Amino acid sequence: MKNAMIVAPQPEAAEAGAQVLERGGNAVDAAIAAAFVQGVVDPQMCGIGGFGSMQVYMPARGAHQIVEFYGRAALSATPEMWLDKLAGQSRDGFAFLLDGNINEIGYQAVCTPGSVKGYDYALKTFGSMDWRDVMAPAIAQAQRGFMVRPHVAWYWGLDQKSTGQVNTIDKLRFSKTGRDIYFRPDGTLKRPGDHVDNPDLARTLERLSRDGADLFYRGELAEEIADDMARNGGMISREDLARYEFSVIEPLWGSYRGHRIATSPPPGSGMSMLQLLHILEHFDLGALDHGSTEHVRLLAEAMKRMTNDKDTYMGDPAYVDVPVERLVSKAYAADLAAGIARGERAKVTRLDRSSRDTTHISVVDAHGNAVALTHSLGSPSGAIGYGLGFMYNGLMSRFDPRPGRAGSIAPGKRRPSSAAPTIVFRDDKPFIVIGAPGGSYIAPAVAQGIMNVIDFDMSMLEAVSAPRVVAVSDAIDVSNRVAHRVTDELTSMGYDVKRSWQSYAFAALHGIMIDGGRCRGGADPQRDGVAISVSATTAGGHS
Repeated sequence: MKNAMIVAPQPEAAEAGAQVLERGGNAVDAAIAAAFVQGVVDPQMCGIGGFGSMQVYMPARGAHQIVEFYGRAALSATPEMWLDKLAGQSRDGFAFLLDGNINEIGYQAVCTPGSVKGYDYALKTFGSMDWRDVMAPAIAQAQRGFMVRPHVAWYWGLDQKSTGQVNTIDKLRFSKTGRDIYFRPDGTLKRPGDHVDNPDLARTLERLSRDGADLFYRGELAEEIADDMARNGGMISREDLARYEFSVIEPLWGSYRGHRIATSPPPGSGMSMLQLLHILEHFDLGALDHGSTEHVRLLAEAMKRMTNDKDTYMGDPAYVDVPVERLVSKAYAADLAAGIARGERAKVTRLDRSSRDTTHISVVDAHGNAVALTHSLGSPSGAIGYGLGFMYNGLMSRFDPRPGRAGSIAPGKRRPSSAAPTIVFRDDKPFIVIGAPGGSYIAPAVAQGIMNVIDFDMSMLEAVSAPRVVAVSDAIDVSNRVAHRVTDELTSMGYDVKRSWQSYAFAALHGIMIDGGRCRGGADPQRDGVAISVSATTAGGHS
């Protein structure tokens, strides 16, 4: 390799990962170091109270795995426990809405976190650096605090009341720690350029660095978490933490125009992303103008069909039968594509009445090792244990409160995840390493990023920055850079089109393209991120 590269939505995290690469660390070392920093500087997107999945490709070791550290429902949870509180569903299908939003804000919203255990496994199995060494950048960052960036401030001020969901500012106010660190002395929310100090988080990370990951699941920290839950009506117990298990599995494979694609199987959303690509492979997209009426129409119809299958079948394979082989088969995709070609229109039906709180890292090192890591809080719960400093996930809002469905609640069940960390191979070598935060928008965004490169011959930066569209409800949502003449034509055809005020909307792609042994990265402008290249001579490191 001529260079190594890391791409992430947070400059501080990308810098930490780049410094690890410069010191000779490999792609896994860099990804874990960056992930810990992300939890400090973007604490509503991810953190040690969250979950995620990580695709690791290390050819010299013959290793290619998906490490799944998804959140799990409490062992005391039951399928029908919230059925009488069901109020609706967010338009994008990301969250179920309950009376009082008890599955979204507060301690009942929390699933057992998996991030610490996932990071620990990946580092011990594939990394070359010590746990303390990899955690050191995050501890230093937590000790000096962080500056509020534009996207952080945007998310904090997001108004979601019209969707029935809780505004982030209300979650930031939920705990004493949140009120102390996220607000100015006059009680107003901190703004871009303001400084956030969280000494409790720095101390927690120091303890975790010193005593190892087991502290979080069986040690003193586990006891403090369980006691905090018990005091505040949460469901996570010492037993939940002690019995938490991650999983390691083979990637789910598909292909697109001769490129083999490895991604995350259920309960991750790589399956949906592959299904979308397999459908659209039947159309000559490259012959169309990008963002044209026909291009948008084809994307939307394929996305609606993908969404209906996801809503019907997606769940934890340990609890429900997910027909993965059929849904990603080329024959099934051909049938769906034929319906689109005949002019048939799909309809997405939901309960009528979304948070996308996630982040991502793509890394390639000088030896060609590649990592795509997507991790999240799912939706921040607002709950921060006094003295602990980190916010717990709010994953319970993703479970379907109706029993007997693929996404229904069950004790210990993993909630469906929108994550789709993906590696595209050309001639059996990594060509694209990509992923995104963005909830229900991740699968369609990742697919569009891949198509932008393969069908439209875009660079990585062009591919992640190009205007996107999504159709994960019965409407077609378009970014504000899609031409008005296109949306006018779609409207005249009878489509419900909704224009975002955002120029860069619908997930936030962060990817690396490898061509001729050189990495070139792209960070979606939506989230303030950066791609950092490290010379191969500097990033010698370990394979």
